[in-house]
Amino acid sequence: MQQVQIPSYQEGLKELRTNLENMLPAEALSIFDQDAEALQATHQEILQLAKGDKAPNFTLPNVLGNPVNLYDQLKENRVILTFYRGVWCPYCNLQLAQYQQVLPELEALGAKVIAVSPQTPDNSLSMQEKNNLAFEVLSDAGNQVARSYTTVFKNGEKPVQAMADLGYDFSSFNVDGSLEIPVPATFIIDQDGRVLFAESEGGDYRERIGPAKLFEALRLA
Repeated sequence: MQQVQIPSYQEGLKELRTNLENMLPAEALSIFDQDAEALQATHQEILQLAKGDKAPNFTLPNVLGNPVNLYDQLKENRVILTFYRGVWCPYCNLQLAQYQQVLPELEALGAKVIAVSPQTPDNSLSMQEKNNLAFEVLSDAGNQVARSYTTVFKNGEKPVQAMADLGYDFSSFNVDGSLEIPVPATFIIDQDGRVLFAESEGGDYRERIGPAKLFEALRLA
């Protein structure tokens, strides 16, 4: 059997940082980095669920507006459920693109991926198309589901203004037009609805749960 090449999030992050330094004004990148560091300091206890807890069921629309129910999905496979900020976040794009890279191997281990953000279905579709994602990308209006799994907070004035200066209207991305976003977190849910894996790298959204941790958790389960 051919050895699976698991992409390294840290290696991907190094390349992404180089690209961002070349693409963004230094002042904007500094604002975003300071925001990430501040969030890391203020958000220590992130997760609302721990291993062994029963995962709350939910139904959310996918990019076509069709309802997707968690427990229905669990009838077929375990679910890797990841909460991300939005298509505007380069670190979210990196994380989900890496999950896509190893999707066949994850599915071979009996797991499907579902990604959730507070974005509109149109923006979820942009995320899906941008990264050629072959898994469900769902819209969680008002972060109603996210609140049961991870921490939700209001995006700061400085990063929102920095985005505006770069031509992005942050409030236009979310279903409810709010500035609230989830702290990124990833869960693996067994077919009986129990949480097998629950992790977040904390408030610093530059750090993410990479594919290697998913493979380790699935193989140990």
